[in-house]
Amino acid sequence: MLLRSVVLALAGLGVLTAAHAAYDIDQLMTDLAGQKGGRARFVEKRHVALLDKPVQASGEMVYSPPDRLEKRTLLPKAETMVLDKDTLSMERGQRKLTINLQSRPEALAFVDSIRSTLAGNRKSLEQNYALKLQGESAQWVLTLVPSEPAIAALLQRITVTGSKSQVRHIEYLQVDGDRSEISIEPIEAQ
Repeated sequence: MLLRSVVLALAGLGVLTAAHAAYDIDQLMTDLAGQKGGRARFVEKRHVALLDKPVQASGEMVYSPPDRLEKRTLLPKAETMVLDKDTLSMERGQRKLTINLQSRPEALAFVDSIRSTLAGNRKSLEQNYALKLQGESAQWVLTLVPSEPAIAALLQRITVTGSKSQVRHIEYLQVDGDRSEISIEPIEAQ
């Protein structure tokens, strides 16, 4: 009877371990790809070596799968950035700038790190990054390490954390030590 109990307990642990270990990059990408898009508030802190304290900005982001991302900064100054397919448009006050990212592959790869993560597009991410996932569905950390030399010359890594299909925090660590952190809080549809 004791032997049977031990075997059942070990079998149960094996099932729990297998279920825990089953959460992998493919499952995360499936979860993320299932998102229908939406709105979120963000707070971004940029830590720059030349400054005594971080520069903080806040506003809203809107994601429309698979390839439109809009970031409206409200504070400290109004600024809008829209990524629509391969076109990046920025507007601050009277200044407007539009860039076709196909002509800037390193910029496209950087921008696609977020868009491809939000879309759950593993194939796109792996074109420019080595992926490492830690955690489980309820709390995961995805690390993107540049594999493309042009990106690796500028960026050490991107760390994305979240829960289930929600991205909650993104950190960019540059080679020079400067970093940006973006905290994201979804806004529930009404």
